[in-house]
Amino acid sequence: MKKQAKWNIPHAVQIVGVGAATGLFAGLVVTLFNAVTALAEQFSRGYYAFFRDNPAFIPLLFLALLLGAVIIGGAVRFLPVIRGSGIPQTEGAARGLMRFKWYEALTGMFAAALFTIFMGLSAGSEGPSIMIGGACGGGASDLFRRNATVRRYQVTGGACAGLAVAFNAPFTGMAFAFEEAHKRFTPEVFICSFSSVVVGVLVRNLLRPLMGLSVGATFSGYSFLGVDGGDPVFLLYVLFAAVIVSLLGVGFYYAVLLSKKFFKKLTFFKGMGKMVIPFLLAGAFGLVSVYAMGGGHAFIEAMADMKGLERIFSSPLFLTLLLIVLFKFITTVVNMGAGVPCGAFVPMLAIGAGMGGLLSLACVRMGMDPAYTGALIMICMATFFTAVVRAPITGIIMTVELTWSFVFLLPVICAVAVGYLTAMVFRTQPIYDKLLDDILAGEKSAPKERIVVRVRVTEESLAAGRVVRDVLWPVGARIVLLERAGESFPPDGNTALLAGDVLVVAVETADAGEFKTLLATTAGEVLEPPAPSGPPAPPECGAGGKASSQKE
Repeated sequence: MKKQAKWNIPHAVQIVGVGAATGLFAGLVVTLFNAVTALAEQFSRGYYAFFRDNPAFIPLLFLALLLGAVIIGGAVRFLPVIRGSGIPQTEGAARGLMRFKWYEALTGMFAAALFTIFMGLSAGSEGPSIMIGGACGGGASDLFRRNATVRRYQVTGGACAGLAVAFNAPFTGMAFAFEEAHKRFTPEVFICSFSSVVVGVLVRNLLRPLMGLSVGATFSGYSFLGVDGGDPVFLLYVLFAAVIVSLLGVGFYYAVLLSKKFFKKLTFFKGMGKMVIPFLLAGAFGLVSVYAMGGGHAFIEAMADMKGLERIFSSPLFLTLLLIVLFKFITTVVNMGAGVPCGAFVPMLAIGAGMGGLLSLACVRMGMDPAYTGALIMICMATFFTAVVRAPITGIIMTVELTWSFVFLLPVICAVAVGYLTAMVFRTQPIYDKLLDDILAGEKSAPKERIVVRVRVTEESLAAGRVVRDVLWPVGARIVLLERAGESFPPDGNTALLAGDVLVVAVETADAGEFKTLLATTAGEVLEPPAPSGPPAPPECGAGGKASSQKE
């Protein structure tokens, strides 16, 4: 049954082509988006400074924030797809679980996220960049009239390109495809994400100098020269800090869930009134500290040299860090709970980095060399991200790419492992998966029926010559039986599919016609009429080897 998988050259070229087109579109739009959001954040800092210096005008600020809350509340009510950071919706579209109109998602998220950053909320551009990139993938798919399967590849490639362009981190973008978007590997997902990311980052690095912007590492202020990343004593400090930060990450996860339950009960002003709380809270915290505003880039960068960190009311450094972490924690939880269309990706990184700054002060008191402070901050940032998002590989790669340093690779791996294991112990879901589940549960869907379809694998199909786990099947498909040369057997994830094989596929779907069309584009020829009833479902086969469920 083992056979060397072949590569369909024409299809591979097609995937590279649509991936490059997606990367070009996403690179242009996301680069522009990040440039204008940076200007919006800079402008908001300026007028908040004016209100701090002129307290008599502060009521005007809160009046403007009330108006902004009504505007964003109305936008979310009439365009629900832009609710939150957009990452769960993009993952759902990449997995085939939901759909959105790409032009509505792109323009709506672009405008809403830009507006929230302009108003001074604790909001980053990286989460919306993922949705905008995914929408660009959907737009490129419509332009080239690709089928629904290729569209999923392009949404994935666009999302990866969006993240890579926002951070100038191509490997992080590609890791997002496998670890977050699909949670599995297929050759097509790899090649589409690779081509999209490469083209997108190249476009970014060509455009940013023309805009007068830098092209280097996101956190270029962190330098680790002259320190030993393999020092076992430092590793002990890392493990100590990782446990504390991981527990905070678990607390953040449950705080977001509680926040969502709370805001779900607020229905005044047709549900738009719930936006008043995050907007007014942002105004109050923004008047206290400039670091409570925006995504958190400035805060993370300022901690590279603690001497340059702007103190809150001339308070001690430890108290300043504690207050900023508290502000970021509260505002990010509230924003996610209320569904404010703004990014929470970088604010989460800022919370982890701020905890790293606090713990580094404590560790220096315990005897740690101060030269390791920057490293501990970056490591705690990755640990908090992993504990919340449950994406350890992305967390490790991201830390390396954001600083362009491999010096602390081993401590980062150890700390991220602690974060992941802590999340497993407390049985938390990846936060974006949980948010996606909530979105899907709240949608009104057509009733589903269970159907069984027989499909013959053709020579030119995507499935021919591949093992089951390497094929991106239509969502919900379960291969319950394989018929070959007069024999029938339940396949597993390692079973190679040959031209002429007949697959018996079961699914629960609301649109049998669409499912058959998708199955035909993947495997070959759908045999009509389908079997009247399905055989008893054997153990499911899939990417893991013994499971056949192709749900993603």
